[in-house]
Amino acid sequence: MPKKLLWSTFLKDIFTCSLGAYGGPEAHYGVFTDQLVIKKAYLSEEELIELIALCSILPGPTSTQTIVSIGYKTGGPLLAFFTMLVWALPVLIMMTTLSFLYAFLNHLSIATTSLRFIGPMAVGFIVLAAFRIGKKVVHGKLTLALLISSAIITYFIRAPWIFPLVLIGGGIISVLQSSEKNLWYRISLKPPWYFFILFVVFAIGSILASTLLNNHLLELFEHFYRYGYLVFGGGQVVVPVMHTELVQYYQYMTNSEFLTGYGLVQGLPGPMFSFSAYAGGMAARGSTAIYQVLGSVLSGIGIFLPGLLLIYFIYPIWDKLREVKGIKVALIGINAVAGGLITISALILMQKSGITAMNLAVTVLTLILLQSKKIPAPLIVLMVLMAGFIF
Repeated sequence: MPKKLLWSTFLKDIFTCSLGAYGGPEAHYGVFTDQLVIKKAYLSEEELIELIALCSILPGPTSTQTIVSIGYKTGGPLLAFFTMLVWALPVLIMMTTLSFLYAFLNHLSIATTSLRFIGPMAVGFIVLAAFRIGKKVVHGKLTLALLISSAIITYFIRAPWIFPLVLIGGGIISVLQSSEKNLWYRISLKPPWYFFILFVVFAIGSILASTLLNNHLLELFEHFYRYGYLVFGGGQVVVPVMHTELVQYYQYMTNSEFLTGYGLVQGLPGPMFSFSAYAGGMAARGSTAIYQVLGSVLSGIGIFLPGLLLIYFIYPIWDKLREVKGIKVALIGINAVAGGLITISALILMQKSGITAMNLAVTVLTLILLQSKKIPAPLIVLMVLMAGFIF
């Protein structure tokens, strides 16, 4: 098959995946397996599992990095870039548009309290994610202790710096407590260092630019780029980090506005990191519409860029890296800590939404509907929106 036709066919299959990818990384992998492994055989199921393991080790949007890796495997770095665009761009555009939702409702003189049930519904999604991830990451006393202790620490200390600290600490503790031998050993690698240099340049450069130039858009890019390289485990894990900085620390938006965006993204297909476009747009309000769109665009680019650069750097040397036991052992502790962050974020967001009988009923009903798997997530979001307008 000619290269051009092969790429167009592959990207059409990626678009099909993006339209059916609801519910976070766990559900996304099922779509990848069905469309890219079983139907089209772009890779084997064993290869997909290995790529999932690779992307779980890396910080950033796990399911996005997985599908970008498949693009890299199929056609190299350029196809990987197009893969990310086709996968993420549609939902990023939708979330950018939704960042104008509150202004639109005010323009029509519709009370924004009609969105009040979206927050409690979003808490239901987070509670279920915490339960599922908790079952996956707790394998014994050590991982349970890491999960509980990280939850307690981040409940009482809500500063932005605490999240990367506890994640790194979890990985170090896991390595120190491991009984396995020969965790670290020398391997021969020839990585494409220019991608890692770009990754570091953007990290340091964005911090310096936002500090020295005092520009709000540059500050937003720096925030979201940092979320992209400090968060392990996908969209659910980034929520507590974003909430602490954007809502509590900088007060770019209210708790209700934050949870509304997170609830709405549950009803859209594609990567959950697309929530960044909504959050960035909300944080850039107060000037012109173009300025707000720029806030969404820079935030979306910022959060996806580090994960893309890391895949470009790591994937060519993956065959060698996966032999290192220490990386896998550290990931056990990191994942347990991430489970703790998600668990406590559900409690904090519930408190912020207001623990009322109606809110608790919406959260519990959302959990029941999600667990039953009989009603798709977009329909649940639509039902909650309708209930807000009716009541």
